[in-house]
Amino acid sequence: MSTKSRVADWLSSPFADVCGQPWEITSDAAVLIREAMTKLKTGYCIADNIAVHHSARVEAGAIIKPPAILGPKSFIASHSYLRGGVFLGASCSVGPGCELKSSFVFSGSAIAHFNYIGDSIMGCNCNVEAGAVVANSRNEFIDKEIRVKWGDQIIETGSLKFGALIGDCCRIGANAVLAPGTVLESNTVIPRLALVDQLPQS
Repeated sequence: MSTKSRVADWLSSPFADVCGQPWEITSDAAVLIREAMTKLKTGYCIADNIAVHHSARVEAGAIIKPPAILGPKSFIASHSYLRGGVFLGASCSVGPGCELKSSFVFSGSAIAHFNYIGDSIMGCNCNVEAGAVVANSRNEFIDKEIRVKWGDQIIETGSLKFGALIGDCCRIGANAVLAPGTVLESNTVIPRLALVDQLPQS
């Protein structure tokens, strides 16, 4: 399952040489983002394992826990919460009341407000409307290992935390939920209030 084929910016990002399945990448988010800081071009202020581009804007009241990279012209609204290793590409926006955990969000993507994005990779130019959630834990199952449906295969990830691989230019409607292990091809549109669960049974 290729991240590179779904995220146009992957090969031009600091993670271009990173291989592995999406759930392996997100589980190593903190390590990968610290390493990526050594590859950043000029224009970043780096302190305490947080790299913020000089053109990025972070409103008062936002909480950013290291490590994190905030790309050019990115925007973090008040009362948003970034933790566990977060990468934001150029011109990304994170609205008020959002939480991002161990996730990679690529250029031009917008996360509206009151969203949770956990252990996920989101491609370029995606839009997530208010209240939508990308869940990262199979809390409802006794066996909590995340499994991913890929064609006719069910992949055992060996991971207890993985949200979604979201291709470029996806649109996720307000209050939609992506269950753990979701894979969205580029240009997918998820209706408002929808539940996307590609593997609903344990």
